[in-house]
Amino acid sequence: MKEYSFEKLGVWKESRKLSLKIYRLTAKFPVEERYVLTSQMRRAVTSVCSNLAEGVSRISFKDQARFSEISFGSLMELLCQAILSSDLLFITNDELNDLRKDVDTIGYQINELKKSQLERYTSGNL
Repeated sequence: MKEYSFEKLGVWKESRKLSLKIYRLTAKFPVEERYVLTSQMRRAVTSVCSNLAEGVSRISFKDQARFSEISFGSLMELLCQAILSSDLLFITNDELNDLRKDVDTIGYQINELKKSQLERYTSGNL
């Protein structure tokens, strides 16, 4: 079976693992949060890996970098929502700290990817 370029990205693989973790965590949220915080967190984490996948499909390195930027923004949105979830006692401090480690790792990788894309753009490539 063909493997697409985004599937080879380490950062995409890590964001996919984070997506699974968020889906499992939010499954334990109160029912009344199903259409609020649960939905927002799931959309944010899905946006991280989706924008990475869409970005690498773009021909222009400038466009690729823009999708990496959007992916990073979604990651920060997720962290904000995780902090709020901790404040509301939907997740434990240990779970929040575990998520923060993932966010740190993925955020660093996204920023390195974006930097590489912008360097290729400024060097005269598309």
